[in-house]
Amino acid sequence: MEIKVQIDTDTITLGQFLKLADVIQSGGMAKWFLSEHDVFVNGEQDQRRGRKLAVHDKIEIEGIGTFIIVR
Repeated sequence: MEIKVQIDTDTITLGQFLKLADVIQSGGMAKWFLSEHDVFVNGEQDQRRGRKLAVHDKIEIEGIGTFIIVR
């Protein structure tokens, strides 16, 4: 099942996305979370918290779920 996460801007960083999707509780946890978990953006592994995400991007986090960014 894919979880839809709505954004109001054109892009969002991976770190901001993790907080918005309630995967982490604070932005400061993003670096640690990305170093401990496998995160895939559109099928490619990416650990950069500054990675820009846009509408229709698919984020898969092993053991947590699959997310789709919507407007």
